[in-house]
Amino acid sequence: MSALAAAREGSAPEEDLMLLYGDEESVSIATGSRKPVHLAPSVASVITAEDIEAMGATVLGEALESVPGLHVSSSSNRLNDIFSIRGIHTGQNPQVLMLMDGVPMTELFTGGRAPTLRLPVAGISRVEVIRGPGSAVYGADAFAGVINIIPKKAGEIGGTRLGLRTGSFDSRDAWLQYGSELAGWDVAFNMEYMRSDGDRSNKVGSDLQTTLDNNFGTSASRAPAALDTRYDILNTRLDIARGNWNLGAWAWIQDDAGLGPGAAQALDPGGGQDVSQYLLDLRYRNTELVRDWDLGLRLNYTYLDEDARFNLFPAGTVLPIGSDGNVNFMNPAGIVSFPDGLLGRPGGTETTYAMETTALYKGLQRHNMRFSAGYKYQQARPDESKNFGPGVIDGSISPIDGTLTDVSGTPYIFMEDESRKVWFLSVQDEWALASDWELTAGVRYDHYSDFGSTVNPRLALVWATARNLTTKFMYGRAFRAPSFGEEFSINNPVIQGNPDLDPETIDTVELAFDYRPGFNIRTGLSLFYYEIDDLIEFVPDAAPATGNTARNSRDQEGHGFELEAQWQPVPGIQLNANYAYQNSEDRDTGDRIADAPEQQFFFDARWHFQPDWLLDVGLNTVKGRKRAAGDTRKDIDDYTLVNLTLRRKRIGRHWQLAGSVRNLFDVDVREPSPAAIPDDYPRARRSVYAELRYATGDGY
Repeated sequence: MSALAAAREGSAPEEDLMLLYGDEESVSIATGSRKPVHLAPSVASVITAEDIEAMGATVLGEALESVPGLHVSSSSNRLNDIFSIRGIHTGQNPQVLMLMDGVPMTELFTGGRAPTLRLPVAGISRVEVIRGPGSAVYGADAFAGVINIIPKKAGEIGGTRLGLRTGSFDSRDAWLQYGSELAGWDVAFNMEYMRSDGDRSNKVGSDLQTTLDNNFGTSASRAPAALDTRYDILNTRLDIARGNWNLGAWAWIQDDAGLGPGAAQALDPGGGQDVSQYLLDLRYRNTELVRDWDLGLRLNYTYLDEDARFNLFPAGTVLPIGSDGNVNFMNPAGIVSFPDGLLGRPGGTETTYAMETTALYKGLQRHNMRFSAGYKYQQARPDESKNFGPGVIDGSISPIDGTLTDVSGTPYIFMEDESRKVWFLSVQDEWALASDWELTAGVRYDHYSDFGSTVNPRLALVWATARNLTTKFMYGRAFRAPSFGEEFSINNPVIQGNPDLDPETIDTVELAFDYRPGFNIRTGLSLFYYEIDDLIEFVPDAAPATGNTARNSRDQEGHGFELEAQWQPVPGIQLNANYAYQNSEDRDTGDRIADAPEQQFFFDARWHFQPDWLLDVGLNTVKGRKRAAGDTRKDIDDYTLVNLTLRRKRIGRHWQLAGSVRNLFDVDVREPSPAAIPDDYPRARRSVYAELRYATGDGY
């Protein structure tokens, strides 16, 4: 019996297949039902809690650096994480769909994730990652890839667990976990707190205000100074389950986060960002109600509350102001002094109500059918106060002090209240053509009240070529819906929305191999080619206008490959390595896509010894990041980072102690910035952490 047939029938594979595949992780992210990674009809990776602990990762972004072809960079917007997959990303990174246990975590205004989202990892059971399209299952934004974060359940925690961590940059973390059965309910609770001042030693020499100072003879800039990367986070999760029911509740609260380079690329150490994100998720599943049917219903509610305190330009700045009250370098109505700075306080709430029904049917021989339908209502209610802009000033009066005018609910706000309705239908069939062949075919129809409809198909043929070789041929189409900000932004000196936007689309073909020459070694190779149409960017308006309007401005194509291997040469030693190459270009101009690494190499060596000691050494190399066309600065420097973690488990049965060094050799790593900050964005230099854990029961 082939591994494909064994997995399909749920039977135990033969002994040699068990040696090759028996302990392999499985994923549900590819089809909506669980499959071993090597048989999933997609290119997938799994990061387990054990991997996260061994690597010494403290936040999700650090763990994701281990995924082939995925590069974690920094956005000009508050230094938010950018997850660039196969060279596909824009500034807000809306092309990657992030899920919390299957529920999207999307911010409606940008289409990306909540600002300053830094997700701690102590409560994560596993992270499943798809590289490639996923809209046939997940709909919008499953474009370049999908990241699904699965929290620990009661059985995994198994009692009470506590943790403390302290380290560089005045960082302090703590967490509490509880998992048990109470009155017939499985209960899992996780609470994590993280705070840090950020690396204050990594400075940039100049910013946009420096240029203004040179032009107007002022000295308002805060540069040279460090980017503000402070954070203060509370992350909590509660899961209760009984029989067919499961209820999940999640809250992520960020208090007074630093704004990185500043909202206008003028350093803003006095500004800050508050964010609260909440999720309620109710699931019901019944496999016995109707013969051959597995029926499910899911209801969820997400709520996002944001408040930003932007000192867009610092106290003492002098700015050219247009007749609409916005900064206007081309056609100013007057030169205005701001002794308290140019101040903005944008915020608001976003709410999503969603319902999905699924039905899995196994009554047809050699077929597993999946039907799904759903509805979603999304609403944004912005608020804003500021000392500039339409309805506030007109460029005729100087100076302007720090008195704020509340423009909420007026035509002068950055976006009016907006909403959209979405409904979808999807069908998928996993068809066993033969004992060694399986075809997955699916299609999903989505209808949006604001821009119309889209249809996204997928085809994947999985062939158990030999007992130790699996071959996959895959095609998929995906789309990204325009964000509220791209459609509806108004009264903004920099960007204007466009309600006539079309969704971005991507067509991807992939060929993948999984080869296991022995029970202790696995290799994988994936080759890909994609074409993107109608990428949305903010394009400069024709003179004399000075703003930028969202448009379907360009097309992109890319190709490349990802090679990975896991090897256990002797008991106690595990080696993991991957190499990724991609070349992505603008289809019209032939220009290389800016900021995306051409080559990446990751290596991790894990040594279990004595017998409760664990040493992990990780290396990450990033090469070949080009500048945008017209940017005359030299290309972004390559870098290699080395991280080291030493862990001692089962101290007195219940205790665990660890020490970790990130950026062991203190490398000056830079992520690409706009020309307003010419030095690029410095990442944290060498940092050292100590960690103590305690567990009841059988302990660690």
